[in-house]
Amino acid sequence: MQITEQTIKEHGLSLDEYGEIKKALGREPTLVELGIFSAMWSEHCSYKSSRRHLKNFPTKGPHVLQGPGENAGIVDIGGGLAATFKMESHNHPSFIEPYQGAATGVGGILRDIFTMGARPVASLNSLRFGSPDNPRTRHLLDGVVAGIAGYGNCMGVPTVGGEVYFNDSYDGNCLVNVMTVGIVKKDGIYKGIAAGVGNPVLYVGSRTGRDGIHGAVMASDVFGEGGEERRPTVQVGDPFAEKLLLEACLELFKTDHVIGIQDMGAAGLTSSSVEMASRGNVGMEIDVDRVPRREEGMSAYEVMLSESQERMLMVVKKGREAEVKKIFAKWDLECVVIGRVTDDKTVTIIEGGKVAASIPVAPLTDAAPSYDRPSARPAEQDSINALDVDSLTIPNDYCKILITLLMSLNVASKEWIYRQYDHMVRTDTVVCPGSDAAVVRIKGTDKALAMTVDCNSRYCYLDPAKGGAMAVAEAARNLVASGAKPLALTDCLNFGNPERPEVMWQLKEAIMGISAACRALHIPVIGGNVSLYNETSGKSIHPTPAIGMVGLIDDVKTCRRQWFTGHGDAIALLGCGAPSLAGSEYLKVAHGLERGALPEIDLAREKNLLDACLAAIKAGIIVSAHDISEGGLAVALAECCFNPDGSIGAAVEFHQGWLRPDVMLFGESSGRIIVSVREGDADKLRSVAALFGVPVEFIGKTGGGRLRIGGFIEAPVEELREAWKGALPDFLSSK
Repeated sequence: MQITEQTIKEHGLSLDEYGEIKKALGREPTLVELGIFSAMWSEHCSYKSSRRHLKNFPTKGPHVLQGPGENAGIVDIGGGLAATFKMESHNHPSFIEPYQGAATGVGGILRDIFTMGARPVASLNSLRFGSPDNPRTRHLLDGVVAGIAGYGNCMGVPTVGGEVYFNDSYDGNCLVNVMTVGIVKKDGIYKGIAAGVGNPVLYVGSRTGRDGIHGAVMASDVFGEGGEERRPTVQVGDPFAEKLLLEACLELFKTDHVIGIQDMGAAGLTSSSVEMASRGNVGMEIDVDRVPRREEGMSAYEVMLSESQERMLMVVKKGREAEVKKIFAKWDLECVVIGRVTDDKTVTIIEGGKVAASIPVAPLTDAAPSYDRPSARPAEQDSINALDVDSLTIPNDYCKILITLLMSLNVASKEWIYRQYDHMVRTDTVVCPGSDAAVVRIKGTDKALAMTVDCNSRYCYLDPAKGGAMAVAEAARNLVASGAKPLALTDCLNFGNPERPEVMWQLKEAIMGISAACRALHIPVIGGNVSLYNETSGKSIHPTPAIGMVGLIDDVKTCRRQWFTGHGDAIALLGCGAPSLAGSEYLKVAHGLERGALPEIDLAREKNLLDACLAAIKAGIIVSAHDISEGGLAVALAECCFNPDGSIGAAVEFHQGWLRPDVMLFGESSGRIIVSVREGDADKLRSVAALFGVPVEFIGKTGGGRLRIGGFIEAPVEELREAWKGALPDFLSSK
C-alpha cells in the first residue's frame, strides 16, 4: 500500500514526524511500521508534549522501591511487604461507549498491578461528567458506573473509594480515571523487562481480535461532533477471563520461570514488545502468525495494533516453556511462544515467513519526539480571577443555602454509585466509601493502607499551579484524617489540546504546583498517566490533575473516620486558612459564578497540620477528623453529623470577626480539619498542636439531633441528611 499524506494524517502523525520516521529507518516505512510508529509516538504512549515537564516531579523517597517508568510504582510498607499502585485514564473510550470504556479501564489498571507480582486489594476511581442539565450526562454516568461495577465485582477486587464531579466543561468529554492498589512481597516483584538473548517470548491470555485498533491514536486526538462514531476503537472486556489470568500469573510468580512480564494495554502487542525490549536494552522478534486470534484473516498490522483485553507478554527462561504452558492450561488460557529475545536492539515482525517490520527500538521509545510546545497564560485569565465579593447578595436564609449545597451533585452523597460496587469482597475493607479515605487491612499484620483520589478542577481552572498544589494537600489531609502517614502518590493529568498555548500553560503550571506541594509535604510521585486532547469542537475540559495517594496506618485500631462518634465530645478547628468564595461550590450554586483569585496555600503550615493531626490521632486524642473542602465549614460540619450508625448533632459557636457570614460558613480554603475529642482531652490536643505550631480553636460540642451553627443555621440533622442523600437518586430518576 502506498503511503500518502492522507494515510499519514489518519495515523495521527504530522508530515515532519513522517520525515523523522524515514530518517530513523533510512527508508520509507511499510504500513505495519507506520502503524507501530503512530501508536508509539501517539500522545497516549509517548507523552511527547509532557515528558520534559514531568521530570520536575520528585520521584525518590525513603519508601520508594519503584518510581515512574514501570507498569506501576511501589513503596515499602515494612515486614517484607510493599504496596504497588497506579492510576490510568480511559476517557475517550468511556465517552464513546461508557460501559465498555469504563470496564476495560478497570481491567487495564488491574493488569498493571498484578503484572508487578502483586495481588490487587482495592480499586478507586475519579469521575467527571457534564452538567446535570445535559441530557447525555445521565446516560454516561449510568454506563460508566455499571462498567466499573461489572468488571471490578467479577474480579473480586473491592472498589473502596473515589470522587465524582459534574461541570459543563465535561459535556463533550467525560473523564474516567481508575486506580488500583496491590500488595506484593518485596522479594517477589516483577518488571516489564526483556533480557537474555534467545529466551522465548510468550503470549498469554485471551485471543486477539480487531477491537481497539488505533485506540491509542484515538485517545490522542480531540473530538468533533459525532465522536460516538469511533465506537469500533473501544475494546471489549471479559472480567472472567481476566480473573483467570490474574490467578494464573500469581501462580506462575511462585516459580522462578519468569524474566519479565508486561500488560498488553494501549497499543497492545506493539507497546508491550517495544517497551520490554527498551527496558532490557535488547531486541525482540515476533512471529505474528503464531498469535492466537478470534477472527479470521487478520493482518500483521491488525494483530500488532489490536487492543484486545486480558492479554500479557512474557519473557521466560529458555527451557521452561512447558512448565509455563502447563500453568496457563490449568486456567484454560492461551499460552504460546510467539518470538524470542535478540541482541540487535530492533523489533522485528515476521508474517508469512517474511519481515513485515524491522524498527530500531530507540526511535520508538527514548528517542521518540519530545516537544517544548508554546505556552501562554490565557487572555481571559485576569477576568475569571476577578471577583467583587461585596457585590454579591448576602443570603437571608443560610439554612436554605446549606440544604441547597448539600443537594448539589458535587457535594451530595454518592451512595447510589458506590452501593453498586462490591467494597467488602476479600473482607479486608475497614473504612468503606463515604469517609475522607478508604482503609484496607493488610492481611496477616496489624497494619492497613489508606487511599484516596482528589482534585478540585474548578480551582485548577482558576489557577492551575495553586489548584495542583491544593489537590496534593487535600489528598494528604484526607489520609492523615484517617490516621495514615502519606507515602507516595500517582496522578492522572487530564487536560485539553496541548497544541493550544493556553492549555499547555495550564499543564505546565499544574505540574509545577503539584511538584512544589510534593516537595514541601515529602510525598514522592511514583507513577501516573497523562491524558491530553480532552476537547470537543474547540471546548476544553477544566484542567483536572487527579491525585491518587496511599498512606500507611501502623496499627489499624488507630484509623479514624470523618463522623462524630459520640455525644458530648468537643469539636475543634485544627489549622488555619482564610476561607474564600473564589472557586467555591457556594459561589457556583448560589450565584452561578466560577471565578475569583484563589487564596494562598502555605505548604509549610500544611505540613505542620498533617504532622500535628497524625500525632494526635496516634496518641488517641482525636476520635474523628474531617477535612474541610467543597461547601466550606458548614457543609463539613453537616457531613460530620451524618454518622452511618446514627446521626449525631452539634452546636457550634465561633468568632466571626470581619468575615461576611456566607464567607465564614461556605468559604473554602486549604489547611483546615474539623476534629472531635473527648471533653477531657481538649488540653492534650492544645499541647500537641502547640508542639507543631498549629492553631486550634474549640468551637462547640457534639450531641442532640440538630445542627446549630451560631445564629445562622439550625436544622434537624435528619432533614439535612435526607436532602444530601436523596439528591443523586432524584437526579437520575428525573426526566
